[in-house]
Amino acid sequence: MLIYNAEIYTMDSAGIIPNGWLRTEDGKIKEIGDGTPESIPDDSIDAQGGMLLPGFIDAHTHLGIIEDGLDFEGDDCNESTDPFSPQMRAIDGINPFDRCFTEAVMRGITAVASSPGSANPCGGEICAIKTNGRRIDDMLIKQCGIKFAMGENPKNVYNGKDEAPVTRMAVAAIIREGLYKARRYVHDMDSYYSDGENYDPPEYDIKCEALMPLLERKMKAFFHCHRADDICTAMRIASEFSIDPVIIHGTEGYKIADILAEEEVPVICGPLICDRCKPEMKGLELKNAAVLNDNGVKMAVCTDHTVIPIQYLPLSAQAAVKGGLDFSEALRTLTINPAEILGIDDITGTLAAGKDADLQLYAKGQNPLDLMSEPLLVMVSGEICRKDI
Repeated sequence: MLIYNAEIYTMDSAGIIPNGWLRTEDGKIKEIGDGTPESIPDDSIDAQGGMLLPGFIDAHTHLGIIEDGLDFEGDDCNESTDPFSPQMRAIDGINPFDRCFTEAVMRGITAVASSPGSANPCGGEICAIKTNGRRIDDMLIKQCGIKFAMGENPKNVYNGKDEAPVTRMAVAAIIREGLYKARRYVHDMDSYYSDGENYDPPEYDIKCEALMPLLERKMKAFFHCHRADDICTAMRIASEFSIDPVIIHGTEGYKIADILAEEEVPVICGPLICDRCKPEMKGLELKNAAVLNDNGVKMAVCTDHTVIPIQYLPLSAQAAVKGGLDFSEALRTLTINPAEILGIDDITGTLAAGKDADLQLYAKGQNPLDLMSEPLLVMVSGEICRKDI
């Protein structure tokens, strides 16, 4: 497939190609060029000067694991019977036939991270997935992290059960205990593998097994945090166990943006177009994304779907622009930044040869973040999912 006569926003070092073309083959971007291609096959698409850019990525959702229009029957997000449950895997709870996947694709969102919820201090494994498909195994990009939650959510859930945690101290202690056990488990496994004659393997522990990739830094630790003090607690725990943290929400990130930048901790910012629905969100400010970016924090914008419907991800970035974020940076918060934060930037997030053909096209002069905008063309892994041109 050839797309030509396009203003190409590559979102990488190649920058913007004012009049370029892009060729796809076998689900991948085959090549990108400037000017007019040497030959134009009959099935090519004339972009007519429109904006071609990577598919958007929502770095924090509960897409498919909280189903649209259902209550308990379709909510598989929180296993709130055990406060520490790293062995839970989002991929086992996602229904790819949920209609919100279609709504995501129609708005140019080609990949998301779908996550367990924040009822538990540790909720389970997050997966990065494409938004087009029928079997979640075929949509999977990678298992990208373990979900932790600080502050109000686990306190509220377990206070109602009259069991720990009911304080922030207990939330942190439960996380530390689980990580310490997993670290010791890894040590015992290493001892066994290095000297099987003198050491026995530890008894199988599914929780410790789930945390091994985290401690080996093959995955990241995604911490649900709103308040600045909870963000600092997350960073403290991450430092104690030498794991790579990502802050989800970061509602009061603007209060400690310089600290986050110094520690090189990325933030998945959002939801932005919502009310201050609980006490720890009283510091919600539209300027948050801009302040984080201005301080050099790597930052993505998210919907937290179903909190904000997935199709309003671009509008969320537009809200960040209203709060002071530069438009070009807003595009980065939906493309290359979330790809890098999730560790999938070798697959998607930019338009470059060798990457998956995840892309979208807008009419000339259209703002892709605007509420009234709709893509003329959407491709996911090279498959045309929307075509209105």
